[in-house]
Amino acid sequence: MHSDFPRNLSRSIEPASIAIVGASARAGSFGRRTLDNLAGFRGRLHLVSTTASEIDGRPCFPNVGVLPEVPDCVVVAVPRDACEAVVRDCAAAGVGGVVLYASGFSETGDAAHMAMQERIASTAAGAGMALFGPNCLGVVNYVNGAVMSFINWPTAQPLVPHSLGLVSQSGSLGLALAQAAQRGVSFSHVLTYGNAAGLDAADLIDQLAGSEDCGAIVCVVESSRAPRRLAQAVRKATCAGKPVVFQKIASTEEGVRAALSHTGSLAGGQEAYRALLERAGAVWIEDFEALVETAAFLAKAPAPGARGVAVIGGSGGGGIMAADKASRHGVALPQPTAQTKAELQRHIPDFGAARNPCDVTAQVVSSPQSLAACCDALAADGSYGAIVSTQTVAASEFVQRLPIYEASARASEKPVCTVWMSEWHEGPGAVEFERSAHVAVFHSVDRCFAAIRQWHDRADRLEEAAMPAAAPAPARARLREMLSNAPAGVLSERLSKALLAAYAVPISGDRFVTGLDAAQDAAQQLGFPVVLKVEADGLAHKSDSGGVRLNLKNAEELAMAWHGVTQDVRVRAPEAVVRGYVVSRMLRGHLEVLIGGRCDPRFGPLVTVGMGGVLVEVMQDVVTAAAPVNAIQALRMLRSLRGASLFDGFRGRPPVDVLALAAIVSRVSQIIADGEGLLAELDINPVLCGDDGIWAVDALAVRDSETTQLPQLGDVNEQQVAVLD
Repeated sequence: MHSDFPRNLSRSIEPASIAIVGASARAGSFGRRTLDNLAGFRGRLHLVSTTASEIDGRPCFPNVGVLPEVPDCVVVAVPRDACEAVVRDCAAAGVGGVVLYASGFSETGDAAHMAMQERIASTAAGAGMALFGPNCLGVVNYVNGAVMSFINWPTAQPLVPHSLGLVSQSGSLGLALAQAAQRGVSFSHVLTYGNAAGLDAADLIDQLAGSEDCGAIVCVVESSRAPRRLAQAVRKATCAGKPVVFQKIASTEEGVRAALSHTGSLAGGQEAYRALLERAGAVWIEDFEALVETAAFLAKAPAPGARGVAVIGGSGGGGIMAADKASRHGVALPQPTAQTKAELQRHIPDFGAARNPCDVTAQVVSSPQSLAACCDALAADGSYGAIVSTQTVAASEFVQRLPIYEASARASEKPVCTVWMSEWHEGPGAVEFERSAHVAVFHSVDRCFAAIRQWHDRADRLEEAAMPAAAPAPARARLREMLSNAPAGVLSERLSKALLAAYAVPISGDRFVTGLDAAQDAAQQLGFPVVLKVEADGLAHKSDSGGVRLNLKNAEELAMAWHGVTQDVRVRAPEAVVRGYVVSRMLRGHLEVLIGGRCDPRFGPLVTVGMGGVLVEVMQDVVTAAAPVNAIQALRMLRSLRGASLFDGFRGRPPVDVLALAAIVSRVSQIIADGEGLLAELDINPVLCGDDGIWAVDALAVRDSETTQLPQLGDVNEQQVAVLD
């Protein structure tokens, strides 16, 4: 199922006919529960049982092969050891898909059970039959009532254009999210897939991308065997106008990698997933509780216009809290224009606040028309692209605010976000607010402004992605020729820098020497002070083995350094084969940056930037993106670093030419992309930002080959992560 998206998946998700294998009249059995859940199915239902001739007046058949028709989907509600034979029968009959409840397969770590799962998966794949599970809670289609599960799912809310499609590897987490229907959230589908022996998140997102019944997609995964395929599905949903809100759990990286470069060890699986999926248009969520709220908001919100936000409410305290959280998430709360302020003052008493945040005071309870006038004034102000209302109390008299917010949102084409601050989550109006096509509901001021910031950032990323990427370098052929002729494994600093020079990345001037006299001549030509570095096979990080000496001011210091480097490397890295030494100019800089990346077989080319130097792995202030990036995307990466303020100058030091630095990041990302299949890793640390320019001072490239292939980025071994059902 994983090489191409399955063509017949609609038979499983939108079935016209369903069969239950293991149907039973026994209360509490999976077969009985499934039958009860399908009471509202608007299609044809068939029962298969080896012990009953009829259940509830419905005839039972002994196996799938003798049913009156070939069902679109079969729910397999039998014990594990009976599943394989049932799947074979379904494949032979031409069934469209099967939902496999049983657990006890690969998640046990037992070799025999893992082999059984693999045989089931192979049988399904060979027949072109979709496979959900095993170890899954089932498939729910609220559109046609196909609740193919043994769990009591929430009652469906009426479908609306902003209904959500939900994809979850974990059935229990899927159920937890789907219970938002109890407060009015509308879901079109809930698709769980457990052990992912057949279908995975990519298949299901791809299917929902083409559905007319959902406006946004929520996805929770533990792992993916094909992240680039997952990104392809997200991109399809993005192009279809369906935002994908994504969370990856099981993010621990312990024991996953042993990369050679700094960037290889820093750009772990979680960062790679995020880089790849955000490039495709996904919104990455760290907070599980924010998934549904954010998706519901994005399903309702148009593309953002002005980035300012207006806050309105009847509580001064609520406005203060909103201002705090807006500042935390970098969301601007500009003051209204003079015209808007004059209109606010006409309706707000002098003990209120005709500003932003706007406190209309408690008088709106008795004078709702003043709230309407203020909302309309703020919505019409070009400074604002969204309105946030702080609803501190749940009470019947506040329900009348909903049509006010809806009218303002419709007239302005700007979303209204209501923060339901009351702990009475199901209070009067809760369902009505949630079901509104124009008003998004949040239960946290913090999550509200986090979602607004993500709304803005997603729009920026999509706009930036539409801009031209780094121009195809004429040096691509030269790059691939150099890499093809290079030895496997870690390349020398000189060869690594040659790759950079081919793409106009500024490098420090170097001289390669094999003797002390030649080193002295090189130093005289370059001019003291200089740097001395050893060049040796099998020595990835020279400074760790004493192979670097800095700021050598004269011939005597150079001679001492020569002997010191030779001795230190011999003692601290006896396996290294010394080829010679490199003499370089001693460049001065006031900020060190790391630029690098990796070509991963699963994620593709990735570029990483961060604050550099010897503390890079301690500070871990890095950002990763899918390569290549254009200069605008590179600038966003740099500005998103925690230490980005350092680019603007500090303690009297001059600012960094961040536009020039972004251009270098873009060129390096092009090297990584152009080198895919030949280049494993590239590490430039430090990139020295100084008064006389920006220079790549040291570089380490790793040549890709079957024998030197580095561990793949990604997930913890799937057997180490229990499927969370």
